[in-house]
Amino acid sequence: MRLKFILGLALVQSLAFAHFGVILPSESSVENDKQSNLNLTYKFTHPFEGEMMNMVKPNEAIVAINGKKTSILSTLKEEKSKNLSFWSAKYQIKEPAIYQFAVDPKPYFEPSESKFIRHITKTIVNAYGYGDGWDEALDLKAEIIPLSRPFGLYKGNIFTGKVLYKNKPAKGVIVEVEYYNDKRLKSPSEDHITQEIKTNENGEFSFVMPLAGWWGFAALIDDDEKLIYENKKYPVELGAVIWVQTKDYK
Repeated sequence: MRLKFILGLALVQSLAFAHFGVILPSESSVENDKQSNLNLTYKFTHPFEGEMMNMVKPNEAIVAINGKKTSILSTLKEEKSKNLSFWSAKYQIKEPAIYQFAVDPKPYFEPSESKFIRHITKTIVNAYGYGDGWDEALDLKAEIIPLSRPFGLYKGNIFTGKVLYKNKPAKGVIVEVEYYNDKRLKSPSEDHITQEIKTNENGEFSFVMPLAGWWGFAALIDDDEKLIYENKKYPVELGAVIWVQTKDYK
């Protein structure tokens, strides 16, 4: 009986861990030539726990420069950690602009939840003080439009976003929030690992970020299509994900 309890508890705990698509650039604000060669990391992970899932090569990876989209999928390089795949790329910033990096992964089947997970993920980089157009949509099936400027943020700043699904505001949607915990911080409890917010009637949400570093926001939507795994149809959790960086005074 005790063994069954322990196994059941482990299953509940594993289900509690939130999945996040990740794009982390080496800089969120590029101000000089030394910062202009961006290193980009693409992962599928539990950000706070630092536990990765395997990520096969995405369906698409793009950069949008002032709204003009270009595929950079061919530049992605497969990396390995504990036999699990993630991806990296290098991208050179050549001119002042807003650079939006986005990735649309191949859906990941999660047996413990009997569903596919497809997190369309993006992050935004401001180059050489350009500053205009950071709230432009990329016409993704699901995405978060920042209503707070998504760069030049301090720890303690509030981030406000608007969730769109098929270009319309998504009301009453849960937005999960996690810190990319590369500092090995310990949470007071499991409830503190993943924060949750619900969007209002206009698809909007807000969250105060208490730490310096990268913060992920994942709006979880039941998609209008199902996918097949082993001859059976399963629902798709469509995630609109955005990553923003906060910093502290030096």
